[in-house]
Amino acid sequence: MASDFILPDLGEGIHEAEVLNVMVQEGQTVKEDQPILEVETDKAVVEIPSPHAGTIAKIHVKPGQTVTVGSVMISYDLEVVAGKTKPAKAEGARTSRGEEKPAASEAQARSNGNKNGATVQSNGKQTQGQAANAESPAHQPATTSGHAHGPTPAAPATRRLAREMGIDLRLVTGSGPANRVLNEDLKNYAEHGGNANGHSQTSSGNGGSTGSGTTLGAKQPVQSLKEKYGQGESDKGAKSEFSQMTAQPFELPDFAKFGATERIPLKSLRRKIAMSMTQSWTHIPHVTTFDEADVTELDTLRARYEADVKKKGGKLTLTVLTLKAVVSALKKYPQFNASLDEKTSEIVFKHYYNIGIAVATERGLIVPVIKDVDKKGIVELSAELAEIAEKTRAGKIELERLQGGTFTITNIGAIGGTGAVPMVNFPECAILAMARATLKPVVKDGNIQPGLILPLSMSFDHRIADGAEAAFFVQHIVKMLQEPFTFILEA
Repeated sequence: MASDFILPDLGEGIHEAEVLNVMVQEGQTVKEDQPILEVETDKAVVEIPSPHAGTIAKIHVKPGQTVTVGSVMISYDLEVVAGKTKPAKAEGARTSRGEEKPAASEAQARSNGNKNGATVQSNGKQTQGQAANAESPAHQPATTSGHAHGPTPAAPATRRLAREMGIDLRLVTGSGPANRVLNEDLKNYAEHGGNANGHSQTSSGNGGSTGSGTTLGAKQPVQSLKEKYGQGESDKGAKSEFSQMTAQPFELPDFAKFGATERIPLKSLRRKIAMSMTQSWTHIPHVTTFDEADVTELDTLRARYEADVKKKGGKLTLTVLTLKAVVSALKKYPQFNASLDEKTSEIVFKHYYNIGIAVATERGLIVPVIKDVDKKGIVELSAELAEIAEKTRAGKIELERLQGGTFTITNIGAIGGTGAVPMVNFPECAILAMARATLKPVVKDGNIQPGLILPLSMSFDHRIADGAEAAFFVQHIVKMLQEPFTFILEA
């Protein structure tokens, strides 16, 4: 029986991908979850695992080809599987030629389903064998997430984590696109003693816990966010007054009149960057504030403990320490941990702290996200930062780690430069840029002495916050970086 594998939903907002590598050949026998394709989306390079165990009958794509979600990628011959009985034919399953094959009889499907212990899912439709197994409790766990009869949507890294944790993926309710199981779902499942829906009790769905709001409120003035930023009761149903304006393409002159030219399609990550920058600049009125932090004392402490952190798998850098300083500032000034909903004219305040770190790669700038920074220690953050930076540069960062950011930090210090005017990572509302820390003369107690000065700049959405608030926000970060003891006070 032939079965077509189509390009699945690869994540939030991703509709197409470029095939980089076909990792199998026609006639080759593959196992379930074996990597078969490597594709590049507008966010990352992704390995696609095989949804079936079978023989590759036909490969429909080739390296360099751009494919859309739903495209037929590979056709399988599921009849040729070593040591296994022929699976049940799926109702409406397509052959490699796109023809409809008739459904197997119910008795045959039940027989095949019982022999194999699992049935085959083709193009999202249940087989007769699945229905038969569903009627018999002996063929399925008592509680499932709805994936008991087919491969559970999950990344290879998530499957590996599930095996390490001893968790049956079929029992876990996925919170990702198309019920895809994420690493966070496994952790929530384990924390709630096997409650498949446990994550909905404590998580906001974006990685933040309900408890963070309490901490945030304790540091705020008596005036609530609603009182400070909200309108009167009469404005609750008001329609948005924001126009959905976008920049129109401009027709370029004929450059070929003046000399030789070459046109190369804007593809994959570069196109995504271009779209994101246009979206950010079109929808966000950017304002940038600048400041400097004397990190002489902090850098001395950093150098003293750098070796200890390295032994634990991390790298103690100014970026890691700035992560904690930024979260402290976000708790005090929550307007910078928010987004403006233009359709409803509402400010969305996020009571969780997922910080994106801009990483320069050969393919372009990518922003992986460190989740729940407020709940992690400096050593843990240093290890995670080193890991995501390495994975991102290698093009192996997981898609779920590229989503859910609330604020972004970009550091050009390794390259150089005295400062930068960064663009906000839409739909966030602020971004902090760090430049190279250099020795400069500093006046202290009437004396001139050398100081390690770190330039900082923050761009923000002027619709949500004012310049004075941004200046106070950056000054809070400066104070923490200049006075290392403040990290202990907030620990």
